[in-house]
Amino acid sequence: DGAHGLADAPLGLPGLAAPPGLEDIQAMDEPGMSLLDQSVIKKVPMPSKASCLSALSLAKDGLVGGITNPSEVFCSVPGRLSLLSSTSKYKVTVGEVQRRLSPPECLNASLLGGVLRRAKSKNGGRCLRERLEKIGLNLPAGRRKAANVTLLTSLVEGEAVHLARDFGYVCETEFPAKAAAEYLCRQHADPGELHSRKSMLLAAKQICKEFADLMAQDRSPLGNSRPALILEPGVQSCLTHFSLITHGFGGPAICAALTAFQNYLLESLKGVDKMFLSSAGSGHGETKTSEKDAKHRK
Repeated sequence: DGAHGLADAPLGLPGLAAPPGLEDIQAMDEPGMSLLDQSVIKKVPMPSKASCLSALSLAKDGLVGGITNPSEVFCSVPGRLSLLSSTSKYKVTVGEVQRRLSPPECLNASLLGGVLRRAKSKNGGRCLRERLEKIGLNLPAGRRKAANVTLLTSLVEGEAVHLARDFGYVCETEFPAKAAAEYLCRQHADPGELHSRKSMLLAAKQICKEFADLMAQDRSPLGNSRPALILEPGVQSCLTHFSLITHGFGGPAICAALTAFQNYLLESLKGVDKMFLSSAGSGHGETKTSEKDAKHRK
């Protein structure tokens, strides 16, 4: 898998566990598949009347009309961030398509077609809507998107999580926490400031830990997983919104950045402690020298 070998590994960030369900989203490599191959769209039979009624009760804005199995693979999409020599394909489930059509994004046919890498054609939008209807998803013509389009909009969940894993790995292994800490410690080397400097670092470490603990309790749905909630619904709903708008990238990316910052704080505290020892040692030496000078003058 080359550069994408991290896709199957956990984030491995100290003190910050991978969000539940992170391992459930997997890449699928199919080098022979054309980027614009429309045959990858699966034709799913219409669900039974009972399942239709059940899904209709959960419908939002007339979107869901009787969705089939959310875990059913709708299509596979080539990654946008892969090198040509190691292109990955990501499975897009029916559940993911439903999430992309639901709040907060509410993608229209044009944007969804772009995400799924479908070739533009005269009747492309109508063709996509018909295929969605076959799996119980109703996408009205002329629909307006709800969220601003960003680069993350183009990513499917599998690639977004893959990117989060790689970002977490790079933050853990390559971020120069020690070099940054040593540089800033030299800017605040005044012995009179050491006590206040250490107090500020300890306070920052505590605040950072509180926030990291909060993010570690995030139970935003990832893929088709529905983990049990830990946080209050008001907070969790906001974190879920952030996760949905970033397709699973946001939470792990924040945790990775927090880990890098925590490492910086730890290295800074080590640097301050070294300066305390150095200051104490030099002060003790100066006292001995002054005593010798006094005796010599006598």
